[in-house]
Amino acid sequence: MNPRFFNWIWHVKGSLALAPEQSTDEAFEKLAPLFRQTGTSHKRTGDSISFRKVDPAAQDKMSVFDGGVLQIERGAAGPVLHYNLTSRALMFCFFAPLLFLAFAQLTIFKGKFDKPSVHPASNAEVLMKAEKESALLIQNPIDKALGAPAPVKPGKDKGTGDKKSSPKAAYIFAGIFAALYVIGRLLEARLVGSLFRTKLL
Repeated sequence: MNPRFFNWIWHVKGSLALAPEQSTDEAFEKLAPLFRQTGTSHKRTGDSISFRKVDPAAQDKMSVFDGGVLQIERGAAGPVLHYNLTSRALMFCFFAPLLFLAFAQLTIFKGKFDKPSVHPASNAEVLMKAEKESALLIQNPIDKALGAPAPVKPGKDKGTGDKKSSPKAAYIFAGIFAALYVIGRLLEARLVGSLFRTKLL
């Protein structure tokens, strides 16, 4: 399968038209401060710059990206900056919901096998159980006169019994990471485009 079908998940691509009189050296000189950040290494080859980030500082405006390539092409309409940036954070936010959805399905699958098996009881066993429960539910007259609460049937206390595992938490986390991916994918693409435009123009 062609990996290009999946590259859009963690790749942010775009282009920006430059001023007609702006040279490649001048454009890269204006962008240079972005590649002089802590944990950032870069290399220029002709009309392109490639960079890589390792443990970038929090104040780095491009810290969400792990690397990328910026290239300037000159055509009849003038110079154009093309950029292709990669982000492992976006990739994680894309695949995290799938992981949590898998956990939810496993929880549902496990719950089907955790149900207690019910065996038919004989009439004698049912009668004996009913007699024991009724004996436990008899309230002492003195307790009743003092206003004590009536005894509760064993096993029916609030909060007792086996709690069934629920996939709700997994669905919540899946929704959170899905929202983070959608918001981050759109927001970061706009922010980095605006950042390059501000530096260049």
